[in-house]
Amino acid sequence: MEAQKTSLLGVPLKKLGMDVLNGNSLAIIIALLPASLTTGIIGLIGSNGVTDTISLMTNTAQSLLPIIAAFAVTHALRLGTLDAASVGLATFVSSGVLNVTPAGIVIKGTGSILNIMLMTFVATVLVLLIKDRLGAYKMIVLPTLTLLIGGTIGFLTLPYMVWIQNAVGFAVAGATNFTPILMGLVLGAAFAFLITSPLSSVGIATAISLAGIGSGSANVGIATAALMLAVMSYSVNSTGATLAHVIGSPKIQLANLIQKPVMYVPIIVAGGIGGAFASILGIQGTPFSAGFGFSGLIGPITAWAVTPGDAAGVRVLLAYIIVPVVVAAFVSWLFISRFKLLKPSDLKLEDEN
Repeated sequence: MEAQKTSLLGVPLKKLGMDVLNGNSLAIIIALLPASLTTGIIGLIGSNGVTDTISLMTNTAQSLLPIIAAFAVTHALRLGTLDAASVGLATFVSSGVLNVTPAGIVIKGTGSILNIMLMTFVATVLVLLIKDRLGAYKMIVLPTLTLLIGGTIGFLTLPYMVWIQNAVGFAVAGATNFTPILMGLVLGAAFAFLITSPLSSVGIATAISLAGIGSGSANVGIATAALMLAVMSYSVNSTGATLAHVIGSPKIQLANLIQKPVMYVPIIVAGGIGGAFASILGIQGTPFSAGFGFSGLIGPITAWAVTPGDAAGVRVLLAYIIVPVVVAAFVSWLFISRFKLLKPSDLKLEDEN
């Protein structure tokens, strides 16, 4: 009886929720990693026919995040191709990647990650409810019903998901009024939290035009927290999954974080320490670079280019290599070995296969 109350057509609600989180986490890595690995290098090489083509491919991959998320979630639930495609249609059209302009529809960005996560859940539930009731008409009716019903719900929720992100950005922007070290600590901690949440750290940094030392502090905070998660989890995850925290996105831990929110404590501590040191070292950045961390080398390369003063290169090296390594090792030891707040197994990722 209890099992019936906590399941949807035979799918336990807890499993459904975790598969949505795990699927979205994996999709974020798949969609964003190509751009993360190539953007910094392309910036150094400059624009030409080859690099422009690579940028086109990687930017398009980012905009396919809603589709990838839908297939990742439905694959985890062992749903069929038609079911997955139906969820993908509803999620894609309501994700926020479609922008209507006088010249036509433009596909741009990743959309609202919050709304993508919500819609992969809503559209999957919708498919589970109706897919076995359509009989011989399933192939004809399921994609259309899921698109129209799920897509409409997504269009209605999208402005609220964007509003939540903007509201968080407004609150974070208040930290720029603090003294430099306190500002660095708060922004480092805040963006370490944001990069591991369903919110977009890049979107928030861009929305509040976070630049200068504030941007550098946020970026180093993200890099430090990401490296700490990699250090904490290397013993239980594959080498590729471990590196994905740093060169991809620490959002890969989202499902584990939802299950065990206490993991945010070391993330915030590491990010705050990293951000404070970045402020002391005078590391600067731009609104575009602030939310990336070490991903794609966007943060370090931008900091190298815009940080003024003598020995800027040495300070960037300290901020992005020495400080994160030391802080990551210390905070990992503190919360795993000393306080025993976490175990490496808490950071075990679902099988990537």
